[in-house]
Amino acid sequence: MEQKIIEPRKKIKEGFIGQKRIVIPPNIRKKILNNKVAKTFYLTAIGHYPRATNHHIERKSGSRDYIFLYCTEGFGYINILGKKLLLSPNSYYIIPRNISHQYQSHESNPWSIFWAHFSGEIAENIFDRFADGNLTQVQEIPFVETRIKQFNLIYTLLERSVDDKDMEIINIKLLNFISSFIYYKDLDPDVYNIDSISKSIVYMKKNLRKKFSVEDLAHEQNLSASHYLRSFRQKTGSSPINYFNQLKIQESCQYLYFSDMNIKEICAELGFSDQYYFSRLFKQITGSSPSQYKKLHKR
Repeated sequence: MEQKIIEPRKKIKEGFIGQKRIVIPPNIRKKILNNKVAKTFYLTAIGHYPRATNHHIERKSGSRDYIFLYCTEGFGYINILGKKLLLSPNSYYIIPRNISHQYQSHESNPWSIFWAHFSGEIAENIFDRFADGNLTQVQEIPFVETRIKQFNLIYTLLERSVDDKDMEIINIKLLNFISSFIYYKDLDPDVYNIDSISKSIVYMKKNLRKKFSVEDLAHEQNLSASHYLRSFRQKTGSSPINYFNQLKIQESCQYLYFSDMNIKEICAELGFSDQYYFSRLFKQITGSSPSQYKKLHKR
């Protein structure tokens, strides 16, 4: 019986239809290291490989830079620290520097990836925020079109110029781009913080005109008052009512600064029935009376 010969999989580093790729040359990197703004966090290479069939990279000694990989479609694998990690659509990973690794696209459903190599004085700190103690954890992230626009803008700026000022702009935008992945929950907490206390704070902000007791707020989150109070203190370091009052005073500062509303009108807007109580609370939190605050900032 004739045996079927299976040819080994072809492996290529680059050369994909529609790919983008720019590597910062050594002379520009040297200039970056002498730039006080850019040297803190800077790009060394950037690219986009769409439907990267047979894509395969192996670095036995690792890379001197951190490597950011963001998958938007298809699948791929990253072999690092004895583990095989799956990179799927809307997930990303940052490969630490100086660690042996290998990554490749899926054979039948190859990935499309946006990638960037970066370094700099704060690069390790940024990586630590990503890893959070776990070096082999792929992170999933909701797809946001603006991230792709950010990437394309960085690439376009890099094609246009590599002078000192443009490299500062490019690297500031790169930090913003990478941060939009690592800090995405913190950048939009009202959307991504889904625990009961975070939802309760959002509820407070939407209802500053109302008066609440601890029982009211706990009931709104379907929690017992004792559990709600304990959880709120653990998360914020404050009681719910004190926190709610601080939100009200913060809002009153906006009225004092940006409007011609008097104290009585502000109290009515924020659910304070006693102007004297409001004034005492305002001074306790801000250090000045409402009238003093208004005079100071209006001037």
